[in-house]
Amino acid sequence: MAKSNSVRQIREAKMMSKAELARKADVTVQTIDRIEKGNDCRLDTKRKIILALGYKLVDRTRIFDSENDNSISETKKIKTKIN
Repeated sequence: MAKSNSVRQIREAKMMSKAELARKADVTVQTIDRIEKGNDCRLDTKRKIILALGYKLVDRTRIFDSENDNSISETKKIKTKIN
C-alpha cells in the first residue's frame, strides 16, 4: 500500500541526489526510488533514511507519516469498545 512521505521533498531541499542519499543511508537507489513513490519499507530502512537526511529518530513523523499512530489509535478504540 502506498503511503505518503516527505523523503523526496527533504532530499531535494538539501540538494541531494537519490544516489547520494542511498550512499549515506546504505541502501540502493532503487530503494530510495520506491520509498519516494510511497511504497512500504522496513523500519530499519526508515531509520537509515532519517539519519542520512540529518534528522533525529524522534523527528520521524516529519519524514514518514505515522501509520503506526493510526493503528495505535484504532487499537485503543477497539479496547475501549471491549471494556
